[in-house]
Amino acid sequence: MKVLYVASEAVPFCKTGGLADVAGSLPKALKAQGIDVRVVVPKFSAIKEEFRNNMEHVYSGSVPVSWRTKFVGIDKYELEGVTYYFVDNEEYFYRDGFYGYDDDAERFSFFCRAILNCLEAIDFWPDVINANDWHAALIPVLLKLEHQGDSRYEKIKTIFTIHNLKYQGVFSKTVMGDVLGLDWQYFNNGDLEFYDAVNFMKGGIIYCDFVSTVSKTYAQEIQYEYFGEHLDGLLRKRRDDLYGIVNGIDYDKINPATDKYLSYGGFVQYDGSDKFNSYERKCDNKEKLQELLGLPRGRKIPMVSMVTRLVAAKGLDLVVRIMDELLQHENLQFVLLGTGDKVYEDWFKGLAWRFPNKVSANITFSNELAQRIYASSDIFLMPSNYEPCGIGQLIAMRYGAVPLVRETGGLKDTVQQYDKYAKTGNGFVFSNFNAHEMLYALKRALSIYGSFETWMQIESNAMNSDYSWTESAREYKELYKKVMQK
Repeated sequence: MKVLYVASEAVPFCKTGGLADVAGSLPKALKAQGIDVRVVVPKFSAIKEEFRNNMEHVYSGSVPVSWRTKFVGIDKYELEGVTYYFVDNEEYFYRDGFYGYDDDAERFSFFCRAILNCLEAIDFWPDVINANDWHAALIPVLLKLEHQGDSRYEKIKTIFTIHNLKYQGVFSKTVMGDVLGLDWQYFNNGDLEFYDAVNFMKGGIIYCDFVSTVSKTYAQEIQYEYFGEHLDGLLRKRRDDLYGIVNGIDYDKINPATDKYLSYGGFVQYDGSDKFNSYERKCDNKEKLQELLGLPRGRKIPMVSMVTRLVAAKGLDLVVRIMDELLQHENLQFVLLGTGDKVYEDWFKGLAWRFPNKVSANITFSNELAQRIYASSDIFLMPSNYEPCGIGQLIAMRYGAVPLVRETGGLKDTVQQYDKYAKTGNGFVFSNFNAHEMLYALKRALSIYGSFETWMQIESNAMNSDYSWTESAREYKELYKKVMQK
C-alpha cells in the first residue's frame, strides 16, 4: 500500500501547532505498519540549514497558476525511514512565518496543484492521498477536476483530514478565475461557494472519498451546529464517509525517562514502571521547578499547571472566573506557560502579582520549561470549550501530570474519570462549560491529592495509558484499505 501524506507543516522541519506533530510522527508509525508512506510539505525558509543542506534535488519545472506559470522545485529528504518531499518556490514560501498573507489562496493552491502535477517526476503513484486541513484541501478537488482521463490519477483515492474545523481557508470569490483557474460552475453549484466567498475546506470535504478527523467524539460533534462552523449540514450529509481516529504522540521522543530537559539543572528523569519511584522523582522535580520559578518549596503542595495558547477556546474564561476564589481558599500553586490574546496575558500577570507565593505566569513559550512543567506538576488543567483532539493532555499523562479536562472532543476520548472503588481512570472530567463545575472538579482532585496511596494510583494509571501512535496507525491503515475498495 502506498500513501502520500500531505500537510503544510511537519516536525522537525517546520511547526506552528499540533498538525506538525501529527505529520512528523504518524507517518513513522504507518511505516511500522508496512505502509510505503511519503510526506509532502512546503519548503519554507524556516527549515533549518542542517536539513536544507542535505536535501536531494529531484525535480525542477513549472506549474500553472490560472493564467500564469510559476517555477516549482521538488527536494527530497530521508528521516527515520520516511521520505519527505519539499515543494519549493521562493516567491511563495521564503517568507517570515507560514500563514496569514494576502496571497495565501494562491500559495496553497499552487502547493496542491504542484503535488499532483509532480507525481510523475517523483515516480510515486499513491493508492491514497491523505490531505490535511485547508492548506491541502484542494488536492481532492483538483484531482477530480483536472486529472480525470488519466488512469494513473483515476486510481488514486483521497482522504481529507480535519484537524480543526474553525480554520477553513475562506477567500474572496475572485480567486476562482484569477488564482484557481477553475470554471465558475464549481462556484455557482455550491461546491466551493461559501457565503459568496470561496472555501477550500468545503471543497475538500465535497470532493474527497472519505473525511476523517482527529477523535471519534469530534467527528460526532462537528455534525451539530454548535461545533460545525457552518459546515455541519455538509458533514451530516457525508456522515457515512466520516471517521474519527484519535491522535497519538511519539513515545520514543516524548518520554520522561529520556527527556533531555530533565537531564540537567537539578531535574531528574523517571519512568512509570514503579509508581512510588515516579511519584518521588516528580516531587524532586517539583521542588526544583519551584526554586526556578521563585515559588515556595514544598513537596506536598499540589501544583496545578497549564501549558496552552492563551485564547478563549482553551477555556480560559472559566479559569478567570474561579481562580481567585480557588487560590484564596485552597493550598496549591498554579503554574502557567503560554502566549496569546493580550487580555489573557495581562490577566494572568495580574494574578501572579496578587498571589506571588502561589502563581507563576510565564508569558512566553519554551520547550524546555514546558517539559519541566509536565514533569513537575500534579494536575494538568485543560478546560477547553472545544478540542478536536488535544496533545497537551496526552503529554501530561505520559509525564504523570494527572489531566483535569472538560468532556469534549479528544479530551473525552482520552481522559476517563477516576473511580476510587475500581481504581480505574486516568484523570478528572467535568461535562458542561461551566466555571463552577470546573471548580468542583478541581476541589475533588485536590481532596484526593491528600491521599498519598490513591494519588500514586491515579498518577500510575495516567502514565500507563497508551496513547502512542501504534493503535491509531492501525486504524488509519484499515481506513486506507477501506477507501481503496470504494
